[in-house]
Formats: sequence, structure tokens, C-alpha cells
Amino acid sequence: MSEQVPVLRIGQVLLVSIQTDLDDHAVMQLQDDLAAAVVDSGAHGVVIDITAVEIVDSFVGRMLSTIASISRLLDAQTVVVGMRPAVAITLVELGLSLGGVRTALTLDKGLRMLEQAHAAATGGTRSAFPDASGDEGVGPDAAAGL
Repeated sequence: MSEQVPVLRIGQVLLVSIQTDLDDHAVMQLQDDLAAAVVDSGAHGVVIDITAVEIVDSFVGRMLSTIASISRLLDAQTVVVGMRPAVAITLVELGLSLGGVRTALTLDKGLRMLEQAHAAATGGTRSAFPDASGDEGVGPDAAAGL
């Protein structure tokens, strides 16, 4: 039995932190859960943190790309963060370029990337990550207030 990957909301962004290597069933469940969460929350961004993932196979690699495509169709951008060098090498060796999937080295960079993309798309400069006081804010302190 595979465990469910939690989908957390930070402002208008959904955060998925994958803490273990996923089996095929868990990846399919994550795809379904994340699509439902994007629709239910109206989120404009999805961050998938794979810092703890040490090994990927072709199925998991394709599913990251599929999840990003599904999110894009539901009007949310996806950024994969925390990719280890071994994971990147494996994806390249498998011939998986993850087309359409944006990447960032850290969670902070990924959140900023989504914020900039959203501001450019809406023509505004408001932050997607309001802090607890309702003022605009970005970063870990803003997320801690939720």
C-alpha cells in the first residue's frame, strides 16, 4: 500500500513535497489529488519539491511532465524544485527532457519564479503570498503565517 503525498496550499500556490521514492500507484494518486486541488483552490501555481527523491524511473519522469501539463490546462504553472544531480542525469539518460516543466534549484527560487510569472500574466505586481496580517509578502515568513 502506498502512502498519499500531501498537497499544501501557500497563498495561491500548491506545494507538493515528495519525501520518499514513489511507486506507480502513488504517482497516479498524486496526479488525481493535485488536479482536484488546483480546481478546488483556484491556485495559479504548483511547486513540486523533489529534494528527497534519490531515484526516478521513466514512469515517474513522464508523470512529472504529465502533472505539469494537467496543471497548465487548469490554468496553473508548475515548477519542479530541488532536483538532485543524479536525478537530472537519470532523466537525461532516459531521454526525458520534461518539456514544459520549469525547474528551480530551491523552493524559494521556485516560489519567486511563479510569483513573477503570475505578475507578468496579470499585469500586476501583487504578491501571491500574503502574510498573516494581510500585507503582501514573500518567503518563509509569509508561509509560516498560514
